[in-house]
Amino acid sequence: MKNLKVGIVMGSDSDLEIMTEAAKILEEFNVHYEMTVASAHRSPDLVHKYTTSAKSRGLKIIIAGAGGAAHLAGVITSLTTLPIIGVPIKSKYLKGLDSLFSTVQMPPGVPVATVGINAGKNAGLLALQILATGDKNLEKKLVAYKNKMSSEVKAKGEKLLKVGYKKYLSAQESLENK
Repeated sequence: MKNLKVGIVMGSDSDLEIMTEAAKILEEFNVHYEMTVASAHRSPDLVHKYTTSAKSRGLKIIIAGAGGAAHLAGVITSLTTLPIIGVPIKSKYLKGLDSLFSTVQMPPGVPVATVGINAGKNAGLLALQILATGDKNLEKKLVAYKNKMSSEVKAKGEKLLKVGYKKYLSAQESLENK
């Protein structure tokens, strides 16, 4: 899977905490990625250079996170045929709705797959699912990941049924306070 690479770009280093979630899930699946900061507004030449050289660096997908005007994903997708996944970052004043609308409302012919506000992990998972369409080993890992999630939910439901909500919540609070 060394030839499978994902680019993770953020408009500001203040987005790093959210975008790190994409990196963590890619690492969990042993998929190589690169991460950088490039602003659609403050460094458009850098965005252009990064995007137009992406294929030659082996990138297959780019995840772009930005807040506020959040034009990064749209600018990137205008410069490449690679799939682009936009991550709207929660903003100070409009709580990320501005970022969401800027990322998801692209004009015809300029598609950006968009995940939820601050959903870096889902962006990484979507990138994995796209890559898995051409990689059976990665697909098997994703099936195992989803089966594990299902088992965890089932176990939580069984525990809740067995101990009741008061003990369940008390145990959750004890874990959070550690």
